[in-house]
Amino acid sequence: MNEKASFLAGPSESAAAARLGKILAIFGVSLTPMTVRDFLSSAGDEKTRLFCTATTFLELLAALEKNPEPAELMHSAFVFANDDPFSFQQLARTLTNDGSASLVPVSAKAEWSVTGGWPEICRSLSGVLVTAAGDATETGLVFDEAKSHAAKIITSGKATGFAKLAYRSAPVFLSTGALIDVAAPLAGRVFDIRKHFLSAAPVVLYVKWAFAATAWQPPETCACLVIDDPLLRPRYGFLNFEELSQLMARVNFSSNIAFIPWNWKRNSPKTVRLFREHPERFSLSIHGCDHTGGSFGSRHRGELAWKSRKALERMARLQARTGLPYDPVMVFPQGVFSEAAMAALKHCRFTGTVNSEVISADPAPRTITIADFWDVAVMNYSDFPIFTRRYPWVGLENFAFDILLGKPCIVCVHHNDCHDHCRHVAEFMERLTRLNAPLRWTNLTEVVRRGFRQRERSPGVVEVEMYGSEARVENRSTEDKIFRFTKRESAPQEILEIRAAAGPVKWTAADQRVTFEIELQAGERQSVTVAFREIDLEGFTGGKFAYKLKVAARRYLCEFRDNYVMGKSFSK
Repeated sequence: MNEKASFLAGPSESAAAARLGKILAIFGVSLTPMTVRDFLSSAGDEKTRLFCTATTFLELLAALEKNPEPAELMHSAFVFANDDPFSFQQLARTLTNDGSASLVPVSAKAEWSVTGGWPEICRSLSGVLVTAAGDATETGLVFDEAKSHAAKIITSGKATGFAKLAYRSAPVFLSTGALIDVAAPLAGRVFDIRKHFLSAAPVVLYVKWAFAATAWQPPETCACLVIDDPLLRPRYGFLNFEELSQLMARVNFSSNIAFIPWNWKRNSPKTVRLFREHPERFSLSIHGCDHTGGSFGSRHRGELAWKSRKALERMARLQARTGLPYDPVMVFPQGVFSEAAMAALKHCRFTGTVNSEVISADPAPRTITIADFWDVAVMNYSDFPIFTRRYPWVGLENFAFDILLGKPCIVCVHHNDCHDHCRHVAEFMERLTRLNAPLRWTNLTEVVRRGFRQRERSPGVVEVEMYGSEARVENRSTEDKIFRFTKRESAPQEILEIRAAAGPVKWTAADQRVTFEIELQAGERQSVTVAFREIDLEGFTGGKFAYKLKVAARRYLCEFRDNYVMGKSFSK
């Protein structure tokens, strides 16, 4: 199947075409620039998804009034103002049949409402309220609904920022916002949709709707609540595990404890039993090694490899002692990491990382763009994934937009967020589960395994882009299919092997990617794993006695703070 995308570009609109092309590339959609004359002279029965400014669309409408036949080739159109409010207003008046339709200023801090009446278009954003946090005044369209059959998709009071109208039988989407520049570096530590709402949400909503069959899609949206630091004891700080278990059963979500490996033999049998009895709700990931300040911000490869192996060794001891499995996924202490740490984890058989930070602690960190952040995982560091997580206070809208992009839904809290018997956490999780998006609540291993994207552009062949070191694919059809994988890898010589259920898989490398394929019968499921050669410890043999004493002191003092000092401060 081919869902064609064309940008009708005027002579001065090359910058807009470039910006739009980069947005579409994130979703695997190729954009073909053409003039209005090119479109009018095109032939065939393949309908085109058009992107254009209001100025160019007015030019197209004028031509179609003389010769309406080419209009049959228009599947739909996405039209944006592009700093020409006069043309946009003129177009809006034409399409709404309202001669008084006008653009009005809207506060940069306005509250925008996404309609719940068009779930097939709005998806996870359906019914979501977004309090904008931009710096510049926006514009909205005001028109008489009674004179048109328009669907107001995004509104703020009487002003509409995104609307669905029609020209003849083709849907036409009008967006009053500018197009976001996804090639720009992140302005902060993360991407915040509240600062870019009208420039980002409308175009993504349209792309996901118009290219539903050929754009990249996640196989499902995996979700998990991650709680940092606690030991497995009935109560840690404000976190009561029995209360959490009851809450998860009532609201229907799962929790992963980012567990400090140093604590592997300091846990309560009662809480361990609770975890064993509810494996579908509780899971463990790896939170550093000793959890010292900035421990994975080092640039010493041997030291980082030792810490990575030591963390896995301790978690293996925990599993042998308690019977509890663990996810070979790193959650960095304080979010601090270096590029060398990412390489060490990759070569020590971790499958991925989950983190709230995407900017490394290196002296000259890599630039992370908006496009990098919009990907399923950030892959800028040694081609090893950072699956991003967020705190509830960044707003439901950021989680909803991540889900729209195809990212996993990972929530992060600490024990002190449970100071009210988890009431605030419960309220947020309930709001999250009510989004117009099916969430599969699971552990971080499954978040990584199912954290890929796929599409089927030709019969019998499913394209898969893999991010973690492991992926689990499933053929849900009634016919056998080929699953063709690509994975970013700039150093393919470091790959030890790629394996599937049947054994080693042949692979090739080109253009900083590795490719391979497997065949799945109808209904079959398989896991594939990419294993890398180990990194030399470079003579590092672990911390000295003074370091070990410091670690022990830190761990006990942190527990005293969490269990007693913070409790008293909250009770005042």
